[in-house]
Amino acid sequence: MRTPPGISPSDFSAALAEFAGVVGKDWVFSSEEDLDLYRDAYSPLRGTDEDRMASAAVAPSSAEEVQEVVRIANRRSIPLYAISTGRNLGYGGSAPAYSGSVVVDLKRMNRIIEVSDSNYHAIVEPGVSYFDLYNYIQEKGLKVWLDVPDPGWGSLVGNALDHGVGHTASRFRNHFDAHCGMEVVLANGEIMRTGMGAMPGSKTWAQYKNGFGPIIDGIFSQSNFGIVTKMGFWLMPEPEAFMTCVVEAPRYDDLHGLVETIKYVENLGIAPGPPEMSSPLLAAGGDTKTLVDVFFNGPPKLDKHHGDLIAGARLGYSKALEDFGLENKIPYWTVTLTFYGPKKVVAAQWEAVQDIASARIKGATFRSGEILTDAKDASDKQLIYPQNVGVPNLEFFAFGTRAGGNPQTANGHMWFSPVIPQSADGILEANRVFEEAQRTIPVLKNLPIFNLRPFSLPSPFYERSFLFILGFPIVDDPDVNKAVIAAFRELIRVGAEHGWGEYRTPTIFQDQVMETYSFNDNVLRRFHESVKDAVDPKGILSPGRYGIWPSHLRKKS
Repeated sequence: MRTPPGISPSDFSAALAEFAGVVGKDWVFSSEEDLDLYRDAYSPLRGTDEDRMASAAVAPSSAEEVQEVVRIANRRSIPLYAISTGRNLGYGGSAPAYSGSVVVDLKRMNRIIEVSDSNYHAIVEPGVSYFDLYNYIQEKGLKVWLDVPDPGWGSLVGNALDHGVGHTASRFRNHFDAHCGMEVVLANGEIMRTGMGAMPGSKTWAQYKNGFGPIIDGIFSQSNFGIVTKMGFWLMPEPEAFMTCVVEAPRYDDLHGLVETIKYVENLGIAPGPPEMSSPLLAAGGDTKTLVDVFFNGPPKLDKHHGDLIAGARLGYSKALEDFGLENKIPYWTVTLTFYGPKKVVAAQWEAVQDIASARIKGATFRSGEILTDAKDASDKQLIYPQNVGVPNLEFFAFGTRAGGNPQTANGHMWFSPVIPQSADGILEANRVFEEAQRTIPVLKNLPIFNLRPFSLPSPFYERSFLFILGFPIVDDPDVNKAVIAAFRELIRVGAEHGWGEYRTPTIFQDQVMETYSFNDNVLRRFHESVKDAVDPKGILSPGRYGIWPSHLRKKS
């Protein structure tokens, strides 16, 4: 039997028996076959002693059962690791940060408690997936949209707590910012509600975030201070219509005007959907639907002369390439914008964007989309990327599979995703720095890095910043995976040297990333540790998650 560090087999057997007394013996898992499901499916450490492994898993069905599990663990000093559905593939999956922890799998807690299409909110448990809530909304005929990430099988609660993002209007894309109220089981087994939920009989728990006193919800995201068992979310009213349109910029230097246009129209609320950038001239980037097509079918086929010009460009530019684009009416840059609202408003928004872009980009051209009204029909007919209209699917998981766009076998991928400034200069500097790193740093040479060459355009999920997302494949070869880990660590280091921090990272890199947030002798981490010591003195809740360790496991300086 695998056991947590420092716990004897007899004591652990007794703890498992107590867990079974709470959740039922069928919901306590300790066999090797069962525990294989609680490994990181995309781990580059597979087949090594360093791979993160659970000693057992327990699946409670209610907040009350979570309380009892936590009390048992506290009594017996058993480390726990809570997951919602464990589907954050590419960022650590369901594996614990601290090997030997008992995974608390909240998948059975899948109640949809409330959905309102009058106040546009939902309250759900951690086991509710985007598919679950979407299907519920469709079955009930409710007039609300979800904001969904690329893979729809994950948990709303888990994704929000991990700072996940989606694809609809900007005020809903940041999933933690779109939450309102939560219920949390603390390390001592007490249950707490935040915001208006702290008032018994509250009528506005999922409608007013602040409550009374300090707002503490944030300390339960990307942390290990409690186990969230319920969470409210603000939903998007179903719009009458939606439309996607494209702004085209002909010259390399137009990247500046294009980004300034994006920022202005998004922050003013004129173009609320996700602004997706691409470079037809460089055959780079594209909206997410285009990227999925690339995974299946490979990159666009270019004639040899065009390909040679791209290969000869430096930082995405050469005069010959620009001239080729102008002669052949191939835009250097484009941005796809999505609009939501009444038909008249959608049309007016797009008209305003054209005026604004024309003032900033000389020679800008425009491609108008069709005003659509049926999200499911548009998704089914591939008239729009489904997630842009709140329809979940799993198409994005073509990434890394063996398909036309990727003939090599891969077992998964990891995302390197630093936050960079929302500016053309920020995009150019990130491309320069990371391209130079791949050319000059030994561990980065000859490794496939998705989305780095010939030029990488950022992901625009957040307002006022960009995510510069690069992907590494995970394969069967331990030596290649070892090199990938070393390369990933180098990119973290290089990014931090330029002031670009990761917004989220796989479990095995969380300590290193937390170390990069080092202002004033790592005061942020030290504050996290002070909170940890106060609310979880035995350090039983998800030790090591996001680089926050309890005192008895902390590295001594």
